[in-house]
Amino acid sequence: MYDLIVIGGGPAGLAAACAAWEKGLNRILIVERDKELGGILNQCIHNGFGLHYFKEELTGPEYAGRFIQMLKDTGVEVRLDTMVLTVTPDRQVHMVGRDTGYRIEEARAIILAMGCRERTRGAIAIPGQRPAGVLTAGAAQRYVNMEGWLPGRRVVILGSGDIGLIMARRMTLEGAQVLACVEVMPYSGGLNRNIVQCLHDYDIPLYLSHTVTDIRGRDRVEQVVVSQVDERRQPIPGTEMVFDCDTLLLSVGLIPENELTRQAGIAMDPRTNGAVVYENMETSLPGVFACGNVAHVHDLVDFVTAESQRAGRAAADYVLGGAVPDGPVLEVKNGDGVTYTVPQHIRPGRVAKNCDLFFRVNRICGDSQILVQSGDTLIARFPREHLAPGEMEHIVLPRVLLDRASDSITVSIQEVASK
Repeated sequence: MYDLIVIGGGPAGLAAACAAWEKGLNRILIVERDKELGGILNQCIHNGFGLHYFKEELTGPEYAGRFIQMLKDTGVEVRLDTMVLTVTPDRQVHMVGRDTGYRIEEARAIILAMGCRERTRGAIAIPGQRPAGVLTAGAAQRYVNMEGWLPGRRVVILGSGDIGLIMARRMTLEGAQVLACVEVMPYSGGLNRNIVQCLHDYDIPLYLSHTVTDIRGRDRVEQVVVSQVDERRQPIPGTEMVFDCDTLLLSVGLIPENELTRQAGIAMDPRTNGAVVYENMETSLPGVFACGNVAHVHDLVDFVTAESQRAGRAAADYVLGGAVPDGPVLEVKNGDGVTYTVPQHIRPGRVAKNCDLFFRVNRICGDSQILVQSGDTLIARFPREHLAPGEMEHIVLPRVLLDRASDSITVSIQEVASK
């Protein structure tokens, strides 16, 4: 029996395993379905990683390499090219690997770190024909950066998430012509720095409140039709623009990879599409933890690292100290202007000093206040000059403030009236 099985060898799994080893666990297994560790970072050859954690600017492979090297200094066991099929409520992990065959391993604790996947054309029901040349931005990124293939020469990108923005720049640098980036919302879904560095710097137009309403082509994409949308995101007749292109890249959102989580009977949050977690990233199933993009989609890998280290340490505490009575539990609710919160529950008795709380807003806000209330009582207030849905927000709640709350706390946004 293992002390801990970590499912996923990307940035979340690596950080969690290293933290659990440092906390005293000896028998740790990482199960990774790919042929190498590192996860999505291996294809993210652009820089911008590690500014928070390492205090220097790294590429994705460099960031992953740092943690892979840390792992080599431990006794953590790794199984590559191995797919986990099922996680049971009694913490059995069913897996199949090329070298090991079908195996069932038991663990005292499990960390779910499977990451996320991209939404596809089918998920958003784009009308039109079904030619070659329609693919997700992440797939195109792998083709270009790892396989050495250029997917197309004349490109339209639907969605302004960070991967789509980065691929606009990448395709341009490889010699393709990116005709437009199209976003159905009235604001971009990516980080502002990526809008500037990947679109503005290369004179790539961004069409907000627009979407693709038709794909044309028999064997290969020949044209896409882009239309303006109204406030209900419905296409406006007469606003069509036709782009002659051979490739359509989709950057239309990420979905936490939670089939295993659901199979295990773990409570899910429909707002994040991830597991409901406590302050230490423990799920509703004792001894099973979730961290990284499988819990909620992050902007920065540095935040994934910090969250996963918290999960790794908590898993070690669970194994070494056993289950601890819960005590009072605060439910964390999203109020006006907030889409979701993570964690969804906080046990003040388990918080040593501070509790990290992450959330996203559902609209662009100027000068604002983040309000944390328990009933009618305001327990904390955090000023912000700017808030946007494309950027995850983070606040720290001291234990002393949590002790003032009753049975729940609500996080909401209040915009400051301009003078």
